[in-house]
Amino acid sequence: MALGKTAKYYRENKEARKKHQETSKKAASKPEAKRKRAEANKARKELGLKKGSIMDASHKPNGKIVAEHRKLNRGRGGSKKC
Repeated sequence: MALGKTAKYYRENKEARKKHQETSKKAASKPEAKRKRAEANKARKELGLKKGSIMDASHKPNGKIVAEHRKLNRGRGGSKKC
């Protein structure tokens, strides 16, 4: 699989990569982020989804989380959904 534009950029720009990693680490260590990850992991476990599965935990407009093929789930346009 080919690298995307962002991956290429951070591979070629060491200082930018370091700054990006520091920023990401800060964001991921916030209590809200930890809570969100824990909820997502719990939902995946309840749905029986394993790492590397072709299925995603999809958030529906009514608030339910259901198993859905990752291609369908990720192809809907992110924040432009619904």
